[in-house]
Amino acid sequence: MEIEVYNQKGEVIDKLPVKEEILKEKYNPDFLHQVYVNYLKNRYPVIAFTKDRSEVKGGGKKPWRQKGTGRARHGSIRSPLWRGGGVTFGPRRKEESLKVKINQKVKEKALRMVLLKKIEDKEIKIIDDLSMEEKKTKKGAEIIKNILKPEKKKTPSILFILDKEKEGDLKKVFRNLENVSILTPESLDLVEILNKKYLFLSKNTFKKIEEKLSSKNKLSIY
Repeated sequence: MEIEVYNQKGEVIDKLPVKEEILKEKYNPDFLHQVYVNYLKNRYPVIAFTKDRSEVKGGGKKPWRQKGTGRARHGSIRSPLWRGGGVTFGPRRKEESLKVKINQKVKEKALRMVLLKKIEDKEIKIIDDLSMEEKKTKKGAEIIKNILKPEKKKTPSILFILDKEKEGDLKKVFRNLENVSILTPESLDLVEILNKKYLFLSKNTFKKIEEKLSSKNKLSIY
């Protein structure tokens, strides 16, 4: 299998062979969904927390005497029956651990599946050279339009994976465009890759990721 390489005008100028290690990975949507859900669990904010009756302020004194008032018997205003009292069986996120360990091999397997699927669906766009003399948003939007040739005016969701040395300059070009994010090969985010429709990479970046996935060297996937 080969993947097309574009120039900034949207013309196909070359074809890049895809390594066998990526092609032999069988696409499994159930496995991918499981990994995706585990990633989201690990990012779940620990904010929901309720106090039980031992943690609520006040209520040291019995509200009224046990008998003779005609009212129900109560021992403390911290009781869950009282407004402002403790909560019974409420969420205790600070005490619960939602984190799930995701092995490195599982991350790499999932990434190979995503890349293969996106290659098959022609959702990976390799650009020969992303260097620009003019660092302007208009120029960045023009490159995207030339390559995708969108039918609608709205830009589809795109993730640029750029070399670290070029990230700073190109971030200025693409950051104001709607639905466009930027990552480097050193900080790949599987959730971000799955959430975006198109991946835009330079030829060097694609080769770098491909090499890491097909060798024993660890690839940083967050």
